[in-house]
Amino acid sequence: MIVTPQKARFSDPLKLTSGAVLPEFEIAYETYGTLNAARSNAVLICHALNASHHVAGTYADDPDNVGWWDNMVGPGKPLDTDRFFVIGNNYLGSCFGSTGPASVNPASGKPWGADFPVVTVEDWVQAQARLADRLGIERFAAVIGGSLGAMQALQWTLSFPERVRHSIVIAATPKLSAQNIAFNEVARQAIMTDPDFHGGHYYEKGVVPRRGLRIARMIGHITYLSNDAMMEKFGRLLRGKTGVGFDFDVDFEIESYLRYQGDKFASYFDANTYLRITKALDYYDPAAEYGGDLTKALARAKAAFLVVSFTSDWRFTPQRSREIVRALLDNRRIVSYLEINAPHGHDAFLMDDAHYHGALRAYFENIER
Repeated sequence: MIVTPQKARFSDPLKLTSGAVLPEFEIAYETYGTLNAARSNAVLICHALNASHHVAGTYADDPDNVGWWDNMVGPGKPLDTDRFFVIGNNYLGSCFGSTGPASVNPASGKPWGADFPVVTVEDWVQAQARLADRLGIERFAAVIGGSLGAMQALQWTLSFPERVRHSIVIAATPKLSAQNIAFNEVARQAIMTDPDFHGGHYYEKGVVPRRGLRIARMIGHITYLSNDAMMEKFGRLLRGKTGVGFDFDVDFEIESYLRYQGDKFASYFDANTYLRITKALDYYDPAAEYGGDLTKALARAKAAFLVVSFTSDWRFTPQRSREIVRALLDNRRIVSYLEINAPHGHDAFLMDDAHYHGALRAYFENIER
């Protein structure tokens, strides 16, 4: 499936949750499949921390660049683009085409850098709604996402309850635990204390805080995998050695893997983006304005829901998904809940699990277009 990235530019200011205002902005997106005459078969995909609008397929000039959810989205796949018109969008503050810290600030003519405002899940949904308006979509057949994307899928039902028929919330939590916030803060400190960070204005210095980004990614990656998955893939295997080196070079395969992931991430991801996205994760809590009562918070939702969790996900445990399910049931909403016995940890929502894919295929087949 050959796809083409697109951009939508919006000149009307967007007021953010923080009170800051973006005077104008762009959203990068891709579409797959065909919008039907009734405009009733559109599905919005919301991505997680380090992904983008490139959900599926490849580019004509870059056949090796495969979309991050290509195993899920496409002709004949669980989210079948022969039936649905699928939209992948890149949220504000990202570094993959939508307006973010590396974009030019119209007030200064220079990159925003540290001056780019902190954005929230609610802000992303507002921007996505403008994209939907631009594409002529009044109501989505479904909004779907995993992890941070799942928070967006949930928030759509609260910000625009009349515009979502189904919300598919995968590997989610209604709010981050103190432990998760702690992981994010350590990652942010790694970036902000990098000598090349320069208070977030490193673009004009011609440098990148690679060391901080590298450590942030290594920390994050540990939380995405389960202990069992790490042991099965790496165990205590030594890296090309017959014994330990009694030094601080790489001894174990897992060390080599984490360093590789850190180096790779630091070569393409933006540090200012990482700071803002982890803050968006930390801040999301739809129950906050309801005294912590999630049932009251979700009373606005009118969509039908599919909530999916994975047994080995210790970052967003199944218990957190069940909190969402209970609150929806308290409001007498239509909810299906699936708890997958999978060994992969938090990243399981990206994997080829037959039970998981089969369940999503069945769910989409029962959505009327």
